[in-house]
Amino acid sequence: MINFANPVDEYLENKKDIDHAIIKTLESNDYILGKSVNRFEKDFSKYNKCKYSIGVSSGTEAIIICLKSLGVKMGDEVITTSHTAYATVAAITEIGAKPILIDIQKNYFNMNYDEISKILTKKTKCLILVHLYGIVANVKKIRDICKKNNIFLLEDCAQAHGAEFNGKKVGTFGDFGTFSFYPTKNLSTFGDAGAITTNNKKLYQKAKLYREYGWKKKNIGILKSINRRMDEIHAAILRIKLKHLEDNNKKRRKIAKIYTDGIKNKNIILPNTLPDTINVFHLYVIIIKKNLRNKLIKYLQKNKINPGIHYILANHQQIPFKNAKKTKLSNTKKIIPNILSLPIYPSLSLSSVNKIIKLINNFN
Repeated sequence: MINFANPVDEYLENKKDIDHAIIKTLESNDYILGKSVNRFEKDFSKYNKCKYSIGVSSGTEAIIICLKSLGVKMGDEVITTSHTAYATVAAITEIGAKPILIDIQKNYFNMNYDEISKILTKKTKCLILVHLYGIVANVKKIRDICKKNNIFLLEDCAQAHGAEFNGKKVGTFGDFGTFSFYPTKNLSTFGDAGAITTNNKKLYQKAKLYREYGWKKKNIGILKSINRRMDEIHAAILRIKLKHLEDNNKKRRKIAKIYTDGIKNKNIILPNTLPDTINVFHLYVIIIKKNLRNKLIKYLQKNKINPGIHYILANHQQIPFKNAKKTKLSNTKKIIPNILSLPIYPSLSLSSVNKIIKLINNFN
């Protein structure tokens, strides 16, 4: 069976180095916020060409830390898209803020910036821009809108490690960038971990407080918080995998191009990207016309291809968020029953890619 993701392959390719790093960490007697976390933070800052990085316990906690550091509080409004991972919106509601859900652009999975100005209020404090599926959103346009309206910009880059807009890495345009290192991500570890990027020293210092109990020094707290730290083992693994991220992203782009050039089925809409962007295709998501998704899934599974659905519900359809303020969400509602994630990961063979293309082109 060819699955839409296969994280064990990346481990097996780097098994010797990863195993050595884990054993070295276990023998170090240094397990929490030690040398490996510190070195990974420096490596990640250098890779993204930003001043500061902070290793944290998950991508969701990264968003929570950033919102708190920006002063977002109960009752404040935070704009994001309904078509994004559940975690993006869950982080907003977790601190008592109100998610304001807007639409995506037609046949493009990222935020429709034309809707932003229509939904701004005096309570709007922040906008979370998601670079969904590793496809870069129009971050420059949206940053300009945020600056004009004096609201904070937080980039959710959980699926976009290494993606670029006009030669600059995503996660460095806004006040903060957040990343997830969940096992299936482009840069991943074997469990939950995340990171924050920023070029603002004051925000960096505030975020570090929220990462660890609000401690200015060990056991000396100056604000209310809990433990959201990254473990040393995760950091050690990530340092190794970061060295391979660019090559792995190139492999993803190659597979995406083969899909884009090869799929010719008239019932399939392929993903769109913006000019002047380098996209990293965490997922390769197609739209199936004529309500044929279930039929296509069964057809692919019969032929030992296991696709995914990201996401089976938009956030405005989720029970905890059903009362969230939202726009009409016309494009979101249209695609939700019709999106499908094709297999894409660095070790996916060319023969497997061509098999998938042939099957899709023969589907009717």
